[in-house]
Amino acid sequence: MGLNEAPLLFNFEVESSENFTFIPMSVRFNLDRFGLRISLQQWQLLPLEDRKLLARFPVEEDAEIEPNFDHALFEMLRTHANVEPEWFTPEEAPAWRRTDSVPEGIAHQAQLAGIAAPGVARWAELAPFKRYVLAKLSRKPEANHDFVPAMKEFGAAG
Repeated sequence: MGLNEAPLLFNFEVESSENFTFIPMSVRFNLDRFGLRISLQQWQLLPLEDRKLLARFPVEEDAEIEPNFDHALFEMLRTHANVEPEWFTPEEAPAWRRTDSVPEGIAHQAQLAGIAAPGVARWAELAPFKRYVLAKLSRKPEANHDFVPAMKEFGAAG
């Protein structure tokens, strides 16, 4: 599977990523999948075209992992920031992969926002990448400004 023709950004991310000043969800997904961590400062040291390229890597959960994401990231960081990403062991069974229950963080974020959390059936219908995004946006106890726009964009708002 090759790169997407354009960087993968959801509508709610276009404004919040501020032209790739912040790390898009597609890049976060691949970082988590490969067990790599970079700081916002490291991300911002990369040229805009490199950031856009990283956002073009595929995010299909069942697809063969694009083998060059990690190599591209290492080379870009080495060239432009003289650093390497930090390694971590990816979670084996993250809550977003489950389709039989909605993660607690999502219910909490929905409650903070005054909206209904998606039911189990609606949660199960969401594409894995969309479930990942909602789980990522709801991992902290305080309200996330992108959560409601993402819920609406994904058709998951109650």
